[in-house]
Amino acid sequence: MKFLLPLLLLFTSYSYADTKSNSRAIDHAPIGVMADHYHKKGEAMISIRHSHMKMSDNSYNGDSISTQEILAMPNPLGSMPANLSVVPTEMIMKMTMVGGMYAPTNEITIMAMGMFMSKDMDLNTYQPMMNRNQLGTFSTSSSDMSDISLGVLIKLQESESSRWHGEVTLQKSVGSNDVKGEVLTPMNMNSSMILPYGMQPSDRGTKLVVGVTNVTKLSERWIWGSQLRRKSTLSNESWAFGDHTDLNTWIQYELNHAVALSSRLQIIHQDKISGNNPMIMAPVQTANTENYGGKEAYLGLGANFLMHLLPGEVDRFGLEVLLPLAQDKNNLQMDTDYKINFGYQKSF
Repeated sequence: MKFLLPLLLLFTSYSYADTKSNSRAIDHAPIGVMADHYHKKGEAMISIRHSHMKMSDNSYNGDSISTQEILAMPNPLGSMPANLSVVPTEMIMKMTMVGGMYAPTNEITIMAMGMFMSKDMDLNTYQPMMNRNQLGTFSTSSSDMSDISLGVLIKLQESESSRWHGEVTLQKSVGSNDVKGEVLTPMNMNSSMILPYGMQPSDRGTKLVVGVTNVTKLSERWIWGSQLRRKSTLSNESWAFGDHTDLNTWIQYELNHAVALSSRLQIIHQDKISGNNPMIMAPVQTANTENYGGKEAYLGLGANFLMHLLPGEVDRFGLEVLLPLAQDKNNLQMDTDYKINFGYQKSF
């Protein structure tokens, strides 16, 4: 994370050079907020966003837990070994989202997006009995196109100081849900098997996303925004990540028309995985569908920048860092250390 401050200063220096645009950096929400704005008739926008999340350590129902305590837990997916014997130590998840928006009317904005996801995890394997000594360390990874989505934003109300819009989006998971990897088993053997749910790029499900967003102008330099989104599973092949509710509220301050700073509170509630794949049965916490979902809260600090790099309308960049405030995840899961979002938007 040491690169963030120099990058912020670089963006700021370029942004101050742009003083002729009618656009304002504060017109858009923090870059980590999706579907935050609509467009006027005939307007279009393309965007690319990238998210980087790091996880480490483990907790049980929100409380820190040691490796030895994990190894004492029973293996719920089989009789051999009797206890959990593989413990994750670190996970990196990266998401790249490419999207487009177009407004055929002043009341309707159409959205389309595709997401590519990659995941990397480090794990330790231990003897299944006796002293439970560590046998070794191994890593697994997966990457694939995760999902595509098509949605519509509907302008509900707009005044000089406030605007409201709704969202309806259909999302289809298109990536693999049975990626295999080489693992070190408690028998001290390397084996190829289907990776646990959390390492799969997609669940092959069909989801419906509905949401509502409000942005209120508090003064010439201050804006307050709120958004509620709900993602529900309509259908799945054998299993699906849990239904997801996301509440965001943010406040932004305009330094000048080209630079806006933001602070965001994000509250997440996600259900556990529904269904299961009987071939996922390794003695590791991520193979248990009960060990997914829960409640989380994050504080986001970010900035939006305007600058002229490419011909046409002004270029818009966003950068945001999210730090956990509370993590009450279901049962046994890894803790989230931080999330970083950055992106680029270009209007036409």
